[in-house]
Amino acid sequence: MRAPNPFPARAARPALRAAALALLLAATPAAAIVGGREGAEVPGAASVVMVLTSGGGVCSGIVVAPDAVLTAGHCVAGVGENRVHFRDETGRPVLIETAARSLHPAYDGDAVRGRTRSIDLALLRTRELLPARFAPAALSAAMPRAGESLTLAGYGAVRGGDRRSIGRYRGAALTVVEPYGPSRILVWMQAKGAGGCQGDSGGPILDGAAVVAVAAWVKDACGGLTQGILLGPQRDWIDRTLAGWRTSARWSHP
Repeated sequence: MRAPNPFPARAARPALRAAALALLLAATPAAAIVGGREGAEVPGAASVVMVLTSGGGVCSGIVVAPDAVLTAGHCVAGVGENRVHFRDETGRPVLIETAARSLHPAYDGDAVRGRTRSIDLALLRTRELLPARFAPAALSAAMPRAGESLTLAGYGAVRGGDRRSIGRYRGAALTVVEPYGPSRILVWMQAKGAGGCQGDSGGPILDGAAVVAVAAWVKDACGGLTQGILLGPQRDWIDRTLAGWRTSARWSHP
C-alpha cells in the first residue's frame, strides 16, 4: 500500500495527468478491495476520494471538511505534488489541486525497517471546495477491541500489481486482532482472503458509519494482515491542523 517514489517536481503535472488517464482506462467491475464488495452501499462511499502523487502513485483519502482530505502520510511524504481525484456526474475524471499539505510530525518513513513508531497520517487542503455530493465523514475516537468487525474501504486494486482494477470503491469486513498485544496507536485487522492492496492507503476503516482509523500498511502481500492508524489518539493534531485552515472535522461520540 506504500506509494512509489515520486518523479522530480518538474515532472509532477504530466505524471498526474498520466495517472488520471490510467484511471479513466480502468477496467471492468471487480468483486472486492481484496475479498469484499463494490458500490455505493459500501460504508463511507460519499466521503472518500482518490489522492494522486506526482510519482504516479495512487492512494485513497477521506473527506473531513468541504476543502480538506485525510490520507496516509506516506502518500504525501517526499512527494512533489498531490491532487485529489474523483469522477463527476458524467463519469469524467476530475483533478483538484492542493493548496496546503500537513504531514503528521511523528511520521517516520523508515518505521517498518527500523521497527520504530510512526503516525502515518497527512492532511490535504484543496484549492477549491469539493462538490456538495461529498459529505465530510464522521470521525470516531473509539478504540476497537480484538474480535470486533470493522469495514476496510478504498479505491485500491483487487490483487497485487493489478493497476487496471484501481479506481472503484470497494469494502471488506475484517476482524480486529492483536498480534503484538493491544495498541493505543494502531489497529490490526484480518480476514481469510480479504485485506488492503495498492491504492487503499489513506482509505477509511469504519465502525458502522464512523471512521475510526486510516489504512496504512499490509503485511507481506495484498489481502494480508492490514494495519490502520487510530484517529482518537491523533484528534488534537487533526483538529489543530484544520483549525489553522479555518475549518473543522465532524467527530462522533465517543
